[in-house]
Amino acid sequence: MLNWDDLRYFVVLAREGTLSAAARALRVDHVTVARRVAALEASTGLKLVDRRARVYRLTEDGRRVAALASPMEEAAFAVERAMRAASPGLSGEVAISAPPSLANALIAPRLIELRRQHPGIHIKLIGEKRSASLTRREADLALRLSRPTEPGLIARKIGHFGFSLYGAPSYLKETPQHAHAFIAYDASMDDAPQQLWLKAIAGKREIVLRTSDLENQAAAARAGVGMAALPHFLGDGDPLLARHEVNAGEVRRDVWLVVHRDLRKAPAIRAVMEFLAHCLQPP
Repeated sequence: MLNWDDLRYFVVLAREGTLSAAARALRVDHVTVARRVAALEASTGLKLVDRRARVYRLTEDGRRVAALASPMEEAAFAVERAMRAASPGLSGEVAISAPPSLANALIAPRLIELRRQHPGIHIKLIGEKRSASLTRREADLALRLSRPTEPGLIARKIGHFGFSLYGAPSYLKETPQHAHAFIAYDASMDDAPQQLWLKAIAGKREIVLRTSDLENQAAAARAGVGMAALPHFLGDGDPLLARHEVNAGEVRRDVWLVVHRDLRKAPAIRAVMEFLAHCLQPP
């Protein structure tokens, strides 16, 4: 009998393409992935990958096994979702994936409310930039800043938030407008509406820091490095930051609450969905 876990690790490796990407998807280290794949090869007597330094290439047998096993993985996830959906009570763990800034500022501080209302529900809060797969049960619910297009997912817009420029009060007072410097996202976010908005305002003025982390941007703005385009929920409540109003239109992001259709009626899932929708309502 094949070890399903070994086969599962191999399927993820085949899908992700590299040991490191497979390890991230499985939330293990790359050594574990390599060991599982080697164990599968030993049990089947087949060479499934060519190992070249840190690069793994599927052999012909590897491609054939991966193609046959992929539907098994999908079926296993479907069984997991069905079992989760059949849970009758308001208990158990619910995993939420959300952008780090939303997770830190809008969800985590209010989890006590959910705890008081539903003490049997335990939350796993995953604050990360990438979109967790609800089909593969990397999370049960997700907050996303764009409407998903993956099959099987149901999305509902539950709110929005705007952006403004923020800087340290002393920086804004002492720095003439023509000398303003800016703090922006790195190139990975060049297509984001708030990045395009900031770059249009900056024009030919200097961008002195690029970072994908909003907390880093806010910290640099507090220190007087320059001005950052921050969401209102992050900037308005910070006593070390002040808004700098500009006549450049409005930029905002919609927030979508996403669930797999197989889980949408599970009582615990529905309770957490209501909680998340409440978190995004204006005070």
